Amino acid sequence: MSISTYLETAPLFEIVKYSGTPPKDGVAFTGYPRQHPFEQDKLIFVLDPLGSNPVIMEFKLCDILFVEDLPSMVTESGESLKLVKIWVRKGAYGVIHEPFEVQDSMQFLNTSRSLHERVLRSLNK
Repeated sequence: MSISTYLETAPLFEIVKYSGTPPKDGVAFTGYPRQHPFEQDKLIFVLDPLGSNPVIMEFKLCDILFVEDLPSMVTESGESLKLVKIWVRKGAYGVIHEPFEVQDSMQFLNTSRSLHERVLRSLNK
């Protein structure tokens, strides 16, 4: 299955937005949400979708505490991307989908470490 299959699925509608202040027991992520193509209880989330290093994450919907709409971004081709800020429950588990180049020996751990640092830097902005 290609990564485009994940990104071309229907937009996410299952998260119920509510008013109030963001929860103190959550961590905020800003990006582009998509419904998981095969598991209805999960969310695909693209962090920094128009940046040079977008990160594709996966969360369980039950771990999403709060959603805030942000202004949409427009690609060079004129396509609009709906951006949101989500707060994910502290202690929840997420999955980062990380591309890698297939070689005789994989440098996967070093790549994961740099990706982890990049995600932490983007959260502290």
